Amino acid sequence: MARPTPLGEYLRARRALTDPADVGLPVAGVRRTPGLRREEVATLAGISAG
Repeated sequence: MARPTPLGEYLRARRALTDPADVGLPVAGVRRTPGLRREEVATLAGISAG
């Protein structure tokens, strides 16, 4: 596995601070980690997550 980069660490920290409900996304069940998933961020940005 690759070592975390400063940019990756920053993005993960920002995602962890945002709830899906805060940005109008439906909340579905319990999450193992807080914040938005990569796919949700991509949806909000209007880009592909893959």
